[in-house]
Amino acid sequence: MLQTQRNFLNLVRQHTPPTDECWLHIHRNAMACRFEVTLPATEETGVAVATEALDEIDRLEAQLTVFRPDSEVSFVNRRAATEAVGVEQSLFDLLVLCQQLDEQTEGAFDITSGPLTRCWGFLKREGRVPCEEEIAQARSLVGSEKLILDAEHQTVRYSQPGVEINLGSIGKGYALDQVATLLAVRTPTVLLNAGASSMRAIGSSKDGEGWVVGLRHPRSKVHRLGVLRLHDCALSTSGSEEQFFTVAGRRFGHIIDPRTGWPAAGMTSVTVVTSSAAVSDALATAFFVGGRKLAESYCATHKDVLVIMLESDAQSPLVLGSHPGCAGLRDF
Repeated sequence: MLQTQRNFLNLVRQHTPPTDECWLHIHRNAMACRFEVTLPATEETGVAVATEALDEIDRLEAQLTVFRPDSEVSFVNRRAATEAVGVEQSLFDLLVLCQQLDEQTEGAFDITSGPLTRCWGFLKREGRVPCEEEIAQARSLVGSEKLILDAEHQTVRYSQPGVEINLGSIGKGYALDQVATLLAVRTPTVLLNAGASSMRAIGSSKDGEGWVVGLRHPRSKVHRLGVLRLHDCALSTSGSEEQFFTVAGRRFGHIIDPRTGWPAAGMTSVTVVTSSAAVSDALATAFFVGGRKLAESYCATHKDVLVIMLESDAQSPLVLGSHPGCAGLRDF
């Protein structure tokens, strides 16, 4: 028996990779997805660092979610139609960024589109096709111009009752950016994930050539859409293959075009690589809504933006722009 145990331990040692080839993965569920922190196993304080990062994610969710009545965003939604509401500086800055992105994407990204999401039943994942009158009523409450931001007093006010904000299309990316800022001074190498849709790379993997990530193919469970190396940049993907419903053979996805009030059509998936996870998160949604024309015009006037989009009627993806921190390992 003793010899058998020794043989087993020797076998384990022979097949156990060195510590410097191992990774530490620590995760927690938040914002309706799994957040994961990946660090080298040689990082002595890795568990403590990752735990602090995930604690910050929990704090941000408690601030930004519309699904908790005691969140700061829920408080703003209840009060801002009747009075100017003071908010934390970081939240105010995020709202300013959202308005800027709304303008840059010609209204394709709009955090006030919550009434439309509710109208179509996606807020509670109970999809339904509303009548034209319901869509028109919801659209009357949507528009970034209805969000009045006072930088001097750091307040938010809505121009009319019924307006609301929902940061679901940028919140995960924003949380990754905030955590990345905290971790950058603690460790030179870390990969942050928010489910399969958003990630933020700090530094490179141990080989110094970047973090290798695969892009899930929305039409296949066995093939990748592409493989990338990321170095000090962020990646986000938008698609409607998981949240949708079908009526009379017609498929309706959960990403709503705030300009028409109808679910966006014409795209299967959109991946965006930028330096900011918040921006890549928002742009992935905007380009899913606005399509190739919007992505091309945006990339023409903004440097360091890489877009990989698979149009509904295409067999291979379209690649636009570039980012210095991202390289392709396999042709798309």
